[in-house]
Amino acid sequence: MNAKGFEIIGVSVDGEKAHQKFIKKYDLKFTLLSDEDHQMVEAYGVWVEKSMYGKTYMGTARTTFLIDEQGVITDIILKVDTKNHTTQILG
Repeated sequence: MNAKGFEIIGVSVDGEKAHQKFIKKYDLKFTLLSDEDHQMVEAYGVWVEKSMYGKTYMGTARTTFLIDEQGVITDIILKVDTKNHTTQILG
């Protein structure tokens, strides 16, 4: 838990080996979960069709869910601004 009282957990469909490499490369200070079978991303509705350069594919929509101590989703940030995300979360 950080100084603001938040616990940060990231979720990605990448495998554990890729996660460890990513965590080390960026010196992450939070938990990063692997969801290779897509159960969590599908349950949260963020496994979506995307497109790039005219090709469509399935991928994870970068989304932040703020969840309180009782497990209730209190806010959803759909348009994550990676450079200013702290401000998006704290308001």
